[in-house]
Amino acid sequence: MPMTEQATGAHPQPRPRSGGHSATVEHVTGAQSLIRSLEEVGADTVFGIPGGAILPAYDPLMDSTRVRHVLVRHEQGAGHAATGYAQATGRVGVCMATSGPGATNLVTPIADAHMDSVPLVAITGQVASKAIGTDAFQEADIVGITMPITKHNFLVTKAEDIPRIIAQAFHIASTGRPGPVLVDIAKDALQAKTTFSWPPIMDLPGYRPVTKPHAKQIREAAKLITAAKRPVLYVGGGVLKAGATAELKVLAELTGAPVTTTLMALGAFPDSHPLHLGMPGMHGSVAAVTGLQKADLIVALGARFDDRVTGKLDSFAPFAKIVHADIDPAEIGKNRTADVPIVGDAREVIADLVQAVQKEHSEGQRGDYTAWWKDLSRWRDTYPLGYDQPADGSLSPQQVIERIGQLAPEGTIFAAGVGQHQMWAAHFVQYEKPATWLNSGGAGTMGYAVPAAMGAKAGAPGQTVWAIDGDGCFQMTNQELTTCALNNIPIKVAIINNGVLGMVRQWQTLFYNQRYSNTVLHSGPQAAAPDSGSAAGKQPSAGTRVPDFVKLSEAMGCYAIRCESPDDLDKVIEEANSINDRPVVVDFIVHEDAMVWPMVAAGTSNDEILAARDVRPDFGDNEDD
Repeated sequence: MPMTEQATGAHPQPRPRSGGHSATVEHVTGAQSLIRSLEEVGADTVFGIPGGAILPAYDPLMDSTRVRHVLVRHEQGAGHAATGYAQATGRVGVCMATSGPGATNLVTPIADAHMDSVPLVAITGQVASKAIGTDAFQEADIVGITMPITKHNFLVTKAEDIPRIIAQAFHIASTGRPGPVLVDIAKDALQAKTTFSWPPIMDLPGYRPVTKPHAKQIREAAKLITAAKRPVLYVGGGVLKAGATAELKVLAELTGAPVTTTLMALGAFPDSHPLHLGMPGMHGSVAAVTGLQKADLIVALGARFDDRVTGKLDSFAPFAKIVHADIDPAEIGKNRTADVPIVGDAREVIADLVQAVQKEHSEGQRGDYTAWWKDLSRWRDTYPLGYDQPADGSLSPQQVIERIGQLAPEGTIFAAGVGQHQMWAAHFVQYEKPATWLNSGGAGTMGYAVPAAMGAKAGAPGQTVWAIDGDGCFQMTNQELTTCALNNIPIKVAIINNGVLGMVRQWQTLFYNQRYSNTVLHSGPQAAAPDSGSAAGKQPSAGTRVPDFVKLSEAMGCYAIRCESPDDLDKVIEEANSINDRPVVVDFIVHEDAMVWPMVAAGTSNDEILAARDVRPDFGDNEDD
C-alpha cells in the first residue's frame, strides 16, 4: 500500500507516558488493546458513534479514565470535530465509526483533513475478516475508498497488530506533512484474545520525512532575498503546522520584506503588523495580490501555490524568482517551478534562513526595499478592505462579523463555514495569534463550522469559540449542537442568515445574468414570526425562516437570539459572550445582496483583480520590470 510523504515534524512520535521501553504484558481482547493503545499515544478525546462492527471497542472504552468519548449525532460531525480539535491544539484528532455507512460518512472530513494537512486518525470497524469481500451486511471497502485521500491507511485483521498499527498511525499522521490516517479493524480482531505491551516496535521502512533543509539551498535563498528589490514572503499553513510563527516574525523583521498569509495561514503573522499585506488569492487584499504579481522574488514557506492564490497560473507573478520551502517534496515544482527548492520543516528552514540572512548582512549585503514599500503602501492605503452599509438600514454581514471579532474575549478561536461568511471572517476579524482561525480551505466543505468549533472547544475548553456560519452551511451539520449541549461544550454560533447560498448567488449575479437558479433558501417575503419583534405592518428582512433557527436551536438545548437591527448588534453579541453554561446561537438576519470584494474571477489573471464591483485598481506605475 503506497504511503505518500506528507506531514510536520512538530509532534513527537508516540511513546509510553512513563518513558522507557519495558512494559508489563497484559492479557486482553483486541478491543481492550485498542483502547489501551489510544491511552498510551495520548489520545484524550475521541468523537464517534457506535455500531455493530466497532461495538466491541465501545465496551472497554466505557471503562477508560483517560479517553473521553463524545457521542456525536452524525459521523461527518465526528470527523470535523476531530479536525477542529487538531487545528486548535496541535495534537492528533481522533474519530471513530462503524463499518459501511458509518465509515463512508467519514469520507468527507477525511478528504477535508487531507487537503488541509490536518493530523487525524480515523478508526473504523470492519466486518469479520472471513466476511470481507462477500458483500456482508454493512460492509464497505473503506480502505480502498479512502486511499486517495489519506496519508496512509491500514486494514487490521489480527489482534496482535493493533498496538503497533495505532502507534504507527499516530506517528504518520503527526510527522512530516500532517494528514489523515485510517485504521480499519475487523470485528473478529477486536473480539480475539491477545496480549498488550507498550511501546510496540514500529515498522515503517521508507518513511523518513526530511526536516533539516540543505545548507546550500538556504544560502542561495538568503542571497536572493538580500539581492531582491521587490521580495514577498508568501506564508502558507505549513508555518502554523510547524509551530514556526516566532521564527517567521524574526525573519520578516530582519529582512523588512512584506508578508502575505494565505487563508490557511491566518494568525501565523499578526494582522496588525506593519509588514503584513493581508491575505492573497481570489478574495485577497489588493496589496497582497498585487504584491505577489509585481514581486521579483517570492519566498514561499509551507505554501502550495494553489489555484485560489495563483489565479491563471501562467500569468502568476511573471517577474518573480521562486524560493519554495516545503516539508513535502511533492509540492515543490508541482504548480510553479522553483529556482531554489528547499525540502524541510518550516521551523528549521526559517531558523536557518534567519542565520543565513544575518551572515549576508554582516558581509554588507542588505536588501533595499524603500521603493517597493512606497508602492505597497500606496496600494494598501488606496484600496483597503471595506464595505458599504445597506441603504435600507438592515444588517451588514461584514459589520456583524467585524463586531463579533472586536467584542470577542482575547484568545477567541473562530471556526468558519464555507462561502461569503468565510471570506468576510477572514477579512474583518483580526488574527494576531496562531490556532485562532479554523476553516475548510482546500476542500471548501459546507457544514464544517459547527462540528469543528465543537472539537476546538473540547480541546481548548478555556478559550471562547465562535463558529461563523451561513444559513446554508448551518443546515448541514447543526445537529451537533445537541452534542454540544449534552456534553458541556458551550460554543457560540453566529448564523449569517441572508436567505441564500451566498457565494453561489454572488457568482450568479456577476456571471449568470442574475438568474438565481436554486440558491434561494426561503420562499420569498414571509410574515414575521410572532416573537420576532417586528413592528406591526413592517415587512421583515428575508433570511431563512424555515426552519426557524431560534426555535430549532432552543430545541437542541441552546440559548438562541435573533438580531435584525444594527441598533441591537453590540447588545446581542455581548449577551452571547456572557453566556458560558450552554451553547449560544445568534441568528443574524443580514442583507442578501452583500458581496465579497476584492475578487479575481476564476480562471482569470490576478492582474484582473477588482477592488469592488466595476472598480479595477489603477496601480499608477509603468515600472521597467
